[in-house]
Amino acid sequence: MKKRARVTSKGQITVPHEIRRAMGIRPGDSLLFEQKGAEFHITAVRTEDRFEKFRGIGTPGITGGRKGIVRWLRQQRGR
Repeated sequence: MKKRARVTSKGQITVPHEIRRAMGIRPGDSLLFEQKGAEFHITAVRTEDRFEKFRGIGTPGITGGRKGIVRWLRQQRGR
């Protein structure tokens, strides 16, 4: 696949939609440019929270926020 992008006066480029889709680039991702000899390799660097997959596993049945915690405590105390 070949696509062309124009560099602005500020050094910015727009990555074509087909390239973003093929590389899995999403808003908020960074691109890493790496030179190997005469070639450059571009890699998408994702900014996902590494702890996101653990969110909520320690609190089954408790809804988020202060109200949910207070409600759960009252249930545990029998009120």
